[in-house]
Amino acid sequence: MSEEKSLNFIEEIVEADLAAGKYPSITTRFPPEPNGYLHIGHAKSICLNFGLAKKYGGKTNLRFDDTNPVTEDTEYVESIKNDVKWLGFEWAAELYASDYFEQLYAFAMQLVEKGLAYVDDSTSEEIAAQKGTPTQSGTRNKYADRTVAENVQLFADMKSGKYADGEKVLRVKIDMASPNMLLRDPIIYRIKHAHHHRTGDKWCVYPMYDFAHGQSDSIEKITHSICTLEFVPHRPLYDWCIDQLGTFPSKQYEFARLNMTYTVMSKRKLLQLVNENMVNGWDDPRMSTISGMRRRGYPAASIREFCDRIGIAKRDNLIDVGLLEFCVREELNKIALRRMVVFDPLKVVITNYDKVEEILTSENNPEDEHGGVREIPFSKELYIERDDFMEVPAKKYFRLAPGQMVRLKSAYIIKCDDVVKDADGNITEVHCSYIPESRSGADTSGINVKGTLHWVSAQHAINAEIRLYDRLFNVEDVANAEGDFKSYINPNSLQIVHNAFAEPQLAKDEHQQPFQFLRKGYFVLDRDTNTNQLVFNRTVTLKDAWAKEVKKS
Repeated sequence: MSEEKSLNFIEEIVEADLAAGKYPSITTRFPPEPNGYLHIGHAKSICLNFGLAKKYGGKTNLRFDDTNPVTEDTEYVESIKNDVKWLGFEWAAELYASDYFEQLYAFAMQLVEKGLAYVDDSTSEEIAAQKGTPTQSGTRNKYADRTVAENVQLFADMKSGKYADGEKVLRVKIDMASPNMLLRDPIIYRIKHAHHHRTGDKWCVYPMYDFAHGQSDSIEKITHSICTLEFVPHRPLYDWCIDQLGTFPSKQYEFARLNMTYTVMSKRKLLQLVNENMVNGWDDPRMSTISGMRRRGYPAASIREFCDRIGIAKRDNLIDVGLLEFCVREELNKIALRRMVVFDPLKVVITNYDKVEEILTSENNPEDEHGGVREIPFSKELYIERDDFMEVPAKKYFRLAPGQMVRLKSAYIIKCDDVVKDADGNITEVHCSYIPESRSGADTSGINVKGTLHWVSAQHAINAEIRLYDRLFNVEDVANAEGDFKSYINPNSLQIVHNAFAEPQLAKDEHQQPFQFLRKGYFVLDRDTNTNQLVFNRTVTLKDAWAKEVKKS
């Protein structure tokens, strides 16, 4: 009997709350700001929030935190929705913080009328100076002494557009001596005369995240508001606003965000890579974005498995990207169709083959008993990989060499009889003879060989471009590396094979179908494919070649 998986600390909280009858059911939310594309770190949060709701019979809202019109765009909204769906999750409701602008403004006005908020005319620099330091209390300025009536009028005037950006802000009056500097009269509203992607030009005052977040949770009756650890100091303000307004008592809980080797998880840095053309867009297969991983061929199931394996912790740590790649390989091994593609072709002529061609068959996936077989054309002239031939073979070299035999995958045993060279001494062709009785599946030759090569019929081969993607950065902990993070970009993160030869079945296979190119790795057809040429992205190698390189160095 398999051992039951232990609960993470958030599941323990949920189970205790449900057992105590605190809530009839749970409601979680995934609240991205639509100012960029989601990355693998967001996938962890998505899997956690939707996973909790599914496990405990609750629901999850998708809520866009769209309170900063300057950086937000409907392009990002659509990409986020696509990513969540692709990961395999459905939200109970699609909501926006902007849905609540009237209500949030009314909540803020309520705090003004209770004497708990005031309009401040200070500059951002003055406010920062007046807040003090972690070891020194802050001091309130004269604007904190305004009457309730003055503040009501001024806040209404802010809303009506009477003032310019930065001219005034609304702050809540809490404690200028608090050791938590976020409680030293934090700003909850600012003026921004900017076009909003949903509300247009209706508003020129917008709530700060710390205010909008808690109140949006409360409006939606979110029972467990799950954030990453950097929001721990924000929780007292979250609770203070809910307490003062008497709204639904949503509770915030924090977990460790995902930090992963050889990549960056900052939207700002990812945007920089895009804007400075260091990568080819948000969905570049080297990016840590979900859309990049989808284009690279990572199955959604492998990302969900990865998020499950790393678990939910209270302390930050650095996860090895090798674990994600392991999960990808595990999933692809089960579902990828096997195909043959030659990257660096060397022509093989089978001198004693007297047929025009014949059709052989090979299994699509040995791991799938229902995977079936495909037809592969075989002819007198074939292509093999150039490094599968050695004129002067090394010891224990079991591939093709003069006088040596190998099996062609799903075909025949061949023996190298001769090599043809050009004027410069470069090998242009290898002449071989085949053993007619050695056909795979019907071999009566009695010959045993140690090497098996993949191949493509020259007559039937189709041209393909192969994009070999590797890790975008060449240092393990990019976030903590000294200097400009872009200086650590791996110059070999993309290598392109322009004239590979593929078996013809690949022209008929479905887009987004994962493939294992025999002996080469896992690949997926890219959207750049056109009628003239197939383009494939390498998803991941067959083995962790990177770890071997690191060990060598």
